Amino acid sequence: MKSAPLIAALLFTASATPLLAQTSALKGLDTSAPIDVDASRIEILDADNQAVFSGAVVIRQGQMTLNADTVRVLYTRSAGNDLAMKRLDARGNVKMVSPSERATANTGIYDVNAKIITMVGNVALDRGGNRLKGERLVLNLVTGQTSFDGRGGGTAATPGTTPGRVSGRFIVPPRATKTQ
Repeated sequence: MKSAPLIAALLFTASATPLLAQTSALKGLDTSAPIDVDASRIEILDADNQAVFSGAVVIRQGQMTLNADTVRVLYTRSAGNDLAMKRLDARGNVKMVSPSERATANTGIYDVNAKIITMVGNVALDRGGNRLKGERLVLNLVTGQTSFDGRGGGTAATPGTTPGRVSGRFIVPPRATKTQ
């Protein structure tokens, strides 16, 4: 029965395709759009070109919302003394939401210049009823490509799975049955 593994692989690929083939709704996010921040507290570390927001932090840019317990913003100053955010480091109960997806993690990094969001630690991504879990998610805001990996070690994100691996649950759409 050599065909059984091949059939199983094809069935898995067919069921995983809807999640993997979809690009993020954040594809093409205008990273030059204003970034709105709301928090309970802000500490400005001007000498270090940093600001630390804490207490139920909510950050919005375009169609993206990022929530966390604490966010450290690294910025640069132009010759005219204007500030430009270059990186946001989110820690604690990190959640990123767009119109078609929701991701949660322990930490998150938004590299504004590179247009990349990286989420690390107990990551879960929900998109269209499908769910992936692992240790690291990288979202390219230019292409919309999402990559996910398990990174080594740790404990299994889902009971019955191997630590350091990605696990998923994929919704298989109903298929039309042939009538004879």
